Parts: sequence; C-alpha cells; structure tokens
Amino acid sequence: MAQLRIGSRGSQLALWQANHIAALLRERGHGVEIEIIRTTGDKITDVALAQVGAKGMFTKEIEEALAENRVDLAVHSLKDLPTESAPGFDIAAITQRQDARDAFCSRRYESIDHLPDGARVGTSSMRRHAQLKALRPDLEIHPLRGNVDTRLRKLEAGEYDAVILAAAGLHRLGMADLIRQIIPADLMCPAAGQGALGIEIRTGDTMTAQHLEFLDDLAARAATTCERALLTKLGGGCQVPIGALAEMHDGELHLDAIVARPDGTRILRESGDGFDPVHLGETVGETLLERGADEILEEVYG
Repeated sequence: MAQLRIGSRGSQLALWQANHIAALLRERGHGVEIEIIRTTGDKITDVALAQVGAKGMFTKEIEEALAENRVDLAVHSLKDLPTESAPGFDIAAITQRQDARDAFCSRRYESIDHLPDGARVGTSSMRRHAQLKALRPDLEIHPLRGNVDTRLRKLEAGEYDAVILAAAGLHRLGMADLIRQIIPADLMCPAAGQGALGIEIRTGDTMTAQHLEFLDDLAARAATTCERALLTKLGGGCQVPIGALAEMHDGELHLDAIVARPDGTRILRESGDGFDPVHLGETVGETLLERGADEILEEVYG
C-alpha cells in the first residue's frame, strides 16, 4: 500500500474535504498525511474575490507543492480549479457530487422573498450578487469574505440579515440546520463545478492515479466537464457572473446556464441537451455569446 501526502488549504471546509478523502484512502490500506498550504486567496481576505482577479488564487501554491514533490495529490473544491489545468497537472478524480445549489442562511427570515426592503445580504460572489439583484433590486449586497464559520459568525453578530453560501459546504460541515432555504437553480444558477471535489495530481504519476481511480464518479465528471466546457467557451473564471448546472437524466445531460450583468439588470439564460459533455457545454456557450454574453463579459472584465 502507498504512503500518500495530501495538499490542502487550511480552512475548516478544506480540511474536512482533505480528511474525507484521506479516510477513504485509509480504508483501502494507504497511509495518508495532510499538509496545510496557505494560498493567495487565503492571504487576501479584505477584498472581494472578483476584484482580486488572480487566476488560480486558491490553487497556485498547492500546485507548486505538487510540482516540488512535497505532496502527491491535492484536494480542491472543483469550482476553485481553473477550467484549463496548468501544464504538468491532471484532475485524476472528480468525486460524487453533493447538492450543487446555493443556500440562504438567516437568523430571522425564512427565504429571499421574506427579506424586508433594503435588507443587507452578504456574498463576495459576483454570480450570486447579480442573480440576487435580479430577484430583489432593493437588497443591499455587501462583500463577505472568510471561511464558512467566519461568514456565519458575522451573520450571528447581526452584520447581515442573510448570507448566501454553497449548500454542499454547509452539509459537509454539519451546519445544514442553519439553512433556511435551498435556492432553486432556476432562481440562482450555481457555479460550474459547485458541490464536487477535484483531486489533482502530477501528469504522468500513474501510480497515484491508480490509487485514486475508485474516487472518480462518472456522472459527476460528465456534468462538471460540461459546465467547465461552457465556462471555457465564455472565457470565464470562477469569479465572473456565469452560472452553469448540468444534470444526467437517463444517460443524457441537460445543461442550464446564465450570464448576468453584475447589477442584475440583464440575465441571459440558455439550456440544451446532449450526450457529449464538451460539445454540449461549448454549444450552449456559443449560443450565449451570439445572444450578447460577450458584451456583458467585456463590461465585467473592463
């Protein structure tokens, strides 16, 4: 059996994810150690993610550790991984997906609809910001950085009337009781890859790849490959107002996607069905571009 070293960020959620993968590997008889690596995204906590603009801000330092053979594999939230793998790295496994949707958390209010006029909602996601403003133009959306527990502490302290977080992260941390509403995907389209973990290794490390093969979920890989193909077609990263959710039905994929102006005044929606994940993602992405997504994204990047 192998002795494997996992590289992980140090947040509560990242460590849950790393320990989850470590436990599955130990069940197979492998020895596992976890090395905590601080990333650019962990160091910059006082600026909205969309304003930082650093590609791979939650992955770069971990990939450096992989390249230097300090770790053998890295466990990432798949939505944090750039859609094009950096040279020298492969995604060896995409795990079975948790709920991909976003969750509404509040101390006093049952749902987005129940928020009073002008309520303060916390999120640093431009995608969530845009869709919230489309639903409720009256809301005041404020930046919210930090780990899940930090964000929830700010909610408890009364800094916000509500915060929006990924449902999967709350479930993984045993905090699902804080969810007041799972936001339907037709109201808030999730981020590409949300709810799935991506296990990254060095290209050519066939031994580690074989050890991780059992973690690769075919349905999750097909769906997230489709979503990430759409993101690539649109030229977007994880901090742009693009949403994508693909789901498998009787062997066929259905993809819903949105591109939105950050202020929520314009949202383009498109969907499609197909059997080839990459072709479906690219086709829906091309249709969005033809309908004006390029103008919206140029505005964002500008």
